[in-house]
Amino acid sequence: MLSRCLTLSLFLSAAWLVVAGTPARGVDGDSAATSARTVSRKNERRATPVRWLDNYGRAMAEAEKQGRMLLIDFFDPQGDDACRRFESETLSDPQVRKQLRRYVCLRLPVSAKIKMRGKDAVLLEQDAFEEMHGKPGIAVVDFRSRRAPLRGAVVSMFPITDRLDYSPEQMAVILDLPRGTLTQRTLIFAVRTHPEKPASTDGEPLPDLLEEAESHSQYQASIQVQGHHFWDTRFGRIIARLPGGLGAREVCAESWPGDNLVEAAVECVRSWRQSSGHWNAVSSEHPFFGYDMKRGQNGVWYATGIFGGG
Repeated sequence: MLSRCLTLSLFLSAAWLVVAGTPARGVDGDSAATSARTVSRKNERRATPVRWLDNYGRAMAEAEKQGRMLLIDFFDPQGDDACRRFESETLSDPQVRKQLRRYVCLRLPVSAKIKMRGKDAVLLEQDAFEEMHGKPGIAVVDFRSRRAPLRGAVVSMFPITDRLDYSPEQMAVILDLPRGTLTQRTLIFAVRTHPEKPASTDGEPLPDLLEEAESHSQYQASIQVQGHHFWDTRFGRIIARLPGGLGAREVCAESWPGDNLVEAAVECVRSWRQSSGHWNAVSSEHPFFGYDMKRGQNGVWYATGIFGGG
């Protein structure tokens, strides 16, 4: 299959610390370590449980007042095995629970309704949750940011589908995404959860590069053609916005028509992996990065990554 991407280059979560030494008399070193791990696991299970709210209005008000992110778990009481595993395994994982305590957490059935102009309306059918596609899964509303367009915006949507199932490790990435829009954070998620752990998002997400990636993704989507259009002009503008005379690199990709947002992000990263040049840029660590993606009227998502470095 031909690659559908382009590139241009210019220029201890819960780990154990073992200290060498002689174990206490009468205590086998391996037995002591095993015992310590057992105690640790018991302590994790006894950790303060996540506080789940069940009222949308109350959760929104609490998140806004406290300036915290609101996480909504849309669950399906009649869900399939993937849904049940997500609820029983992913959301119960000790590391995930630890991260969830930074959020205001809300659990609602997929059929949950709110009042709209005096009438009942299904929450998942509202435009703000379009990328959930009516499916169970996770959505995040940003009340941590103080200004528009992020404040009060839905900045993560991860529906559970036949093709999408979120492990505890992937959920930990979701809960640690940097500030950004829905499309920016989704593409960063896809990069960070690639099996080869590319390093391009290990640096700092620079607002100027996020803005440039958004602009170019939108342009590609508007003309429905992937490419480094006007790079010569954009390159000069980009390096002028970077600190310290750094150079810039860019990668572009497109999804299959009809992919949902998360599927498209994963596909774009997969397509970058098909070329050594593309992957060199995506897998390398850079001081600054910006990622974004936009959908054209043809149902194709167009992704851009821009990196500032030496």
